[in-house]
Amino acid sequence: MRSQFTFLSITCLMLGVGCQTGMEPVTTVNEVDLMRYSGRWYEIARYPNRFQKNCFCSTADYTLSADGVVEVVNSCRKNAPNGPLRSIKGKAFTVEGWNNARLKVQFFWPIKAPYWIVALDNNYQWAVVSGPSRRYLWILAREQQPADSTIRRVLDWMEQNSFPVDKLIFNPTSCAD
Repeated sequence: MRSQFTFLSITCLMLGVGCQTGMEPVTTVNEVDLMRYSGRWYEIARYPNRFQKNCFCSTADYTLSADGVVEVVNSCRKNAPNGPLRSIKGKAFTVEGWNNARLKVQFFWPIKAPYWIVALDNNYQWAVVSGPSRRYLWILAREQQPADSTIRRVLDWMEQNSFPVDKLIFNPTSCAD
């Protein structure tokens, strides 16, 4: 019995599926219009992660291709808001049956990571992206510095949906172009 529990715990950690007890499952929005979602998004805040270490002023540019694949370019300034610009290109693929609210993003073959749009403004002015484990989270907006009322609305949504707000790292509001 103990070895089965250990195996299950290790499997949950490896898959990042959030096997914690008492944790609400992560849900996505009902549907996403990828054409409207395309374009530039500014990272307003994120949970800490190793692949954005020393990143400031992060952006994500999405372009919908004719074959339905989303071309992705993530950029950030390294070490400071006016540091050198670094970018990485990838692709995002829709997950069948989820109305474009769940995607798999790939920056290095063959690894694809979950990209779940868990909250989205009706006018596509802000979004919250996470995955099934709640380990990663990004708050994105069309403006580099959205209104305080918009940020408050997003933070309230996070609290109501059991996403810890205290883990957020906020991006600087003044970044080099």
